[in-house]
Amino acid sequence: MLPILLALSLLNPPYGSPPRAVSDLKLSYTADSGSAVTVTLTCNPPAGGHPTPAAACAQLAKAGGNPDRIKPADSVCYLLYKPVTAEITGTWRGRDIAWTHRFGNSCEMQRDTGVLFRF
Repeated sequence: MLPILLALSLLNPPYGSPPRAVSDLKLSYTADSGSAVTVTLTCNPPAGGHPTPAAACAQLAKAGGNPDRIKPADSVCYLLYKPVTAEITGTWRGRDIAWTHRFGNSCEMQRDTGVLFRF
């Protein structure tokens, strides 16, 4: 009887790895001129329409899912006012996320958000 119980416990271990939290996001940016771009980003595993999903997921993970915590790059942008609104909606690691930020231009957006909005 003991060998049967041991075999069954190996098939269904009592302590499995926890289920992965879902990260399914929509990233978009819209210029005041009317142009807009949207991509999807899925993490665990990285996928979607984003050109570099692994890097985007890693950057968002490092920021705790909050793009405001991303350290801006050390770069200079032109003082050209062409407003762009960036938005992230969806689910990050099982919790809802809705983030919006308006930047002076696309250079500022990319400088402040790293790879997240490089598409």
